[in-house]
Amino acid sequence: MTTPIVLSLGELLWDMLPSGKRAGGAPVNFAYHAMKNGTEGWAISAVGEDELGDELIAKADEAGINTVLQRNAWPTSTVEVALKNGIPEYTIVKGVAWDHILYTRQLIDVVSKADAVCFGTLALRSPESHATITELLKHTKPGAMKFFDINLRGDHYSKELIEELLKAATVFKINDEELLLLRDMFDIRGTSGEDASRWFLEEFDLDYVILTAGSAYSTIISRKGEVSTLDTPRVEVNDTVGAGDSFSGTFTARILLGDTLAEAHRKAVNTAAFVCTQAGAWPEYPAEMPDYLAEIGK
Repeated sequence: MTTPIVLSLGELLWDMLPSGKRAGGAPVNFAYHAMKNGTEGWAISAVGEDELGDELIAKADEAGINTVLQRNAWPTSTVEVALKNGIPEYTIVKGVAWDHILYTRQLIDVVSKADAVCFGTLALRSPESHATITELLKHTKPGAMKFFDINLRGDHYSKELIEELLKAATVFKINDEELLLLRDMFDIRGTSGEDASRWFLEEFDLDYVILTAGSAYSTIISRKGEVSTLDTPRVEVNDTVGAGDSFSGTFTARILLGDTLAEAHRKAVNTAAFVCTQAGAWPEYPAEMPDYLAEIGK
């Protein structure tokens, strides 16, 4: 079996944490954790022709992420991250390098080789990157997983954009807070989280819908009728930056490598718990990932 290729499309940036700057960006976090779980991790993005861009390229290379990074005259993205009890609040500046990703033959070639492609709403806030990413999604190979991790930030989204990306996706991930917004947006009334997830599964003909509920639980449902629900383990939280992305990247890698839904879900939960104990979105992995679920008898 050849090593699966997992590709992210979108933002690559510096998270400016109280402890200092750390490389991040939700789609690239996804690719990093997919790579750490046995796939090739690739990222398409853009950085500025500045020192922060130089440092970000070096950091991604050091982390083992294969990058196809355009450089342009816009500044490398930085995001101010304030932590409240370990939970991040983001201040995201507009007019940065990844708002201006150009559509090129090189990007088409990379996308066409990927076994899974991850994307979210944030990088599509600008017309240029929106046009590029939506066009690239048309060039995925047959059977490729198209993972839409919604990652709502500030006012950088609309119902029209969310619908457009749901129609392009095969997998949809959402958290409980985002689901509250989408219940109103799509007029989904009086149902449980699992029922609402099933509505998206059926309405947009998806293979999987993943619902995460922070420190409480996560549920994954599939087109085949499978349902997996796991409690979230209790850990000593450093910060939760990148935890959801680590869940997504791990789940994707393990499905591509042949795990069952239940096996992939378990590994995703344990990885996300580990990331919460670390600083930043790209921590080094231990020789063996702790089984936090076993510690709570699951």
